[in-house]
Amino acid sequence: MESKASVVSSALAVKRKSGKTYGQIAEETGLTNVYVAQLFRRQAQLKPDTAPKLKAALPQLTDELIKEMMEPPLRSYDPQLIQDPLIYRLNEAVLHFGESIKDIINEDFGDGIMSAIDFYCSVDKVKGVDGKDRVVLTFDGKYLPYTEQKTEHMVSKSAK
Repeated sequence: MESKASVVSSALAVKRKSGKTYGQIAEETGLTNVYVAQLFRRQAQLKPDTAPKLKAALPQLTDELIKEMMEPPLRSYDPQLIQDPLIYRLNEAVLHFGESIKDIINEDFGDGIMSAIDFYCSVDKVKGVDGKDRVVLTFDGKYLPYTEQKTEHMVSKSAK
């Protein structure tokens, strides 16, 4: 098994040599552009049904690399990433708008959270009313309500 860094480096080299964008690969595979990027960064697992589509989109991906991408990844991040200005600003935006977003989610859905597992994410480019480029980030996560913790519903308690 290759190291995560080695797999990421090899996969990104193939993507770079192909000249294709994440968006183009996404169109060819039926995935979101962010999920494709997650695959190349080993933050998501390549599923068996998608592997042939990815191989067709990027024939230079070796069978060994495809096999590595199909292994469950170590989903992690480098704490140094926050130093990148774009990532810092994304973090800042979530922190700045977080309480308001939470209030609206609680108001519209109830007491709960947005899943980051049953989750879709995409990045899109649009023109603003002033004609300038704008970034649209879409977070599409399943709503998960908090449960009232009644002992009668606790399987480990009722199994005794």
